Amino acid sequence: MGLAKLLIDKVEVIDNIIVLKEDSSLDNQAQTNEIFGDKWKKVDEQGIVENSFDFQKRWYLDLYGFSSEDELQGYLQSKSTILDAGCGLGYKSAWFAELAPECTVIGMDFSDAAYHAANNYKHIANLYFIKGDIANSGIKEGAIDYISCDQVLHHTEDPARTFSHLTSLLSEQGEFACYVYAKKALPRELLDDYFRSNVKDMNKDELWRMSEQLTKLGKTLSELNVKVKVPDLPLLNIKGGEYDIQRFIYWNFMKCFWNEEYGLEYSTATNFDWYAPSNAYRYSEEEYKAMINDNNLNILYFHREEACYSGRFKK
Repeated sequence: MGLAKLLIDKVEVIDNIIVLKEDSSLDNQAQTNEIFGDKWKKVDEQGIVENSFDFQKRWYLDLYGFSSEDELQGYLQSKSTILDAGCGLGYKSAWFAELAPECTVIGMDFSDAAYHAANNYKHIANLYFIKGDIANSGIKEGAIDYISCDQVLHHTEDPARTFSHLTSLLSEQGEFACYVYAKKALPRELLDDYFRSNVKDMNKDELWRMSEQLTKLGKTLSELNVKVKVPDLPLLNIKGGEYDIQRFIYWNFMKCFWNEEYGLEYSTATNFDWYAPSNAYRYSEEEYKAMINDNNLNILYFHREEACYSGRFKK
């Protein structure tokens, strides 16, 4: 099915991209779009996605209940239309399109990353990109067989409304894969909220500098290879047990992310991804399941870990 047939309004497809909306009129969403446009531009220029994509693929399979890439491929090949909602540089969109070459795949992003993605993947015939708002996608209701909104929903202005809109796009047998940030310990939440209210007073250079400093802190703490035993602190939502010192500080006080497989640049981009956007909501498991239930979706697979909740859902 061609891209134009999936859209409500008649629009022009230029090569492999449609521009539905350049930016948001809402301050927080506009700032979030700008931050991600800057992040993905830097990531694209540095060519560092490839260093982490094998990890991201493995994690995606875990997040959404696929035992292997072969299982995901068989699943996607049974679909006619796929939407990667909040596609960033489009590397997962391209992955889906290559696994299911007979399927029409759409990557959609509100940041300028959509332009980078379209330019990078012109060679994939069944892959298209849309620059626009996934909360108001312009796609016909019931048109999409598989929607992937991976690590994105919480960055929209009103995640509950975005979730409902994406649900409305599902075909009768369609499935929705979605990830949200999990709420952390109280000290970490308070610090995160402080940043949410103050990031607009910081320029991007300051935020990148701080993100690199946090990455180096995380690396230094990891290299100490020190473990600590802590008691339960239920009023602070800190779980007792034995922690690596970097993990203890990371989960309970500040996101000083470090991953050896990612390397310095992409680990820094991950810290920037967390602290820089104005919109970054977090949920308890009960809150997320209430959102799923409110949209009359059945849970086919549910995944929980310290960082997030994710799953696949169906009408």
